[in-house]
Amino acid sequence: MKADWQSVSTDVPVSDPSDVRLGHLIAPASLDGLEEDRRIILLGFPSDEGVRRNGGRPGAAAACDRIRHWLYRLTPDGSAWEDHRRVLEEMADLGNLRCSGDLEHDQQVLGNVVCELLRHQRMPVILGGGHETTFGHFLGYVRANQQVSIVNIDAHPDVRPLQDGRGHSGSPFRQALEHASGACRSYTVLGLNRFATAAAHLEYLHERQAEYCWSGQLTHERAHDAFQLAAPVLATFDLDVLDQESAPGVSAPNPQGISKSVWLTLARSAGRSAAVRSLDIVELNPRFDRDDQTARLAALTLWQFTRGLAERSASAG
Repeated sequence: MKADWQSVSTDVPVSDPSDVRLGHLIAPASLDGLEEDRRIILLGFPSDEGVRRNGGRPGAAAACDRIRHWLYRLTPDGSAWEDHRRVLEEMADLGNLRCSGDLEHDQQVLGNVVCELLRHQRMPVILGGGHETTFGHFLGYVRANQQVSIVNIDAHPDVRPLQDGRGHSGSPFRQALEHASGACRSYTVLGLNRFATAAAHLEYLHERQAEYCWSGQLTHERAHDAFQLAAPVLATFDLDVLDQESAPGVSAPNPQGISKSVWLTLARSAGRSAAVRSLDIVELNPRFDRDDQTARLAALTLWQFTRGLAERSASAG
């Protein structure tokens, strides 16, 4: 099941050589070049078929390139220039998987790619797409015969039953928890809204011994410790956990979500944690964004993650 790639434009602004942007440092890549010294691999999964099946607002398929557009314009942290630049020079961009519209097939292809990256000791950073992205992401650990703990930053537990045997954006963690491989070692969801979590879904979390935290309980202190689990950890960031004022361009807008400050602390904590081996960011819907506000925040989220990676590398060194 071979991956078909769409090339992407880096769209990096022309600037003075002293004004370096992320797009000047992140290199294009291919799976054939994994022997090169680029250990953090960016790739897009432009799918919103799962959102469509789940009754959400389609449009997340266009998210990958909007995130890149703003990510590549950011500058490395001037207060930690050497450490941050070094991490960014270890990043490469594979482009976007060409999704067929057959969600189950596309998730299998994504799983194969993630498996290949994990086996080469690379860190996948996946741009969604709807939250169906994460089940394909998880399948990479299944293929690699690795048990993984999942930490989901989300307003919803996303453990809904399948529809006619088919998954969707509301079911990825039920699919992971019930996968025959037993590859999902544990599941934690942080940022749940009480008004968006059905009693049956909460009971399911209890039955599966999953950990969860309500949005009002998600403090900066909790965010700092969110990824202190045994490796490997799959981190998934759903933008709909944010308050609608901060993130209007999502598949399911949130009238009472968490703050940008806590969200960005979580992103940096994920980068800092040695247990986190892969990450995805999902549910940006450019069709409903306002002045690219949510896309810019998604880009800043990845910036914070790489800043955390720089701190991880510095502490390890």
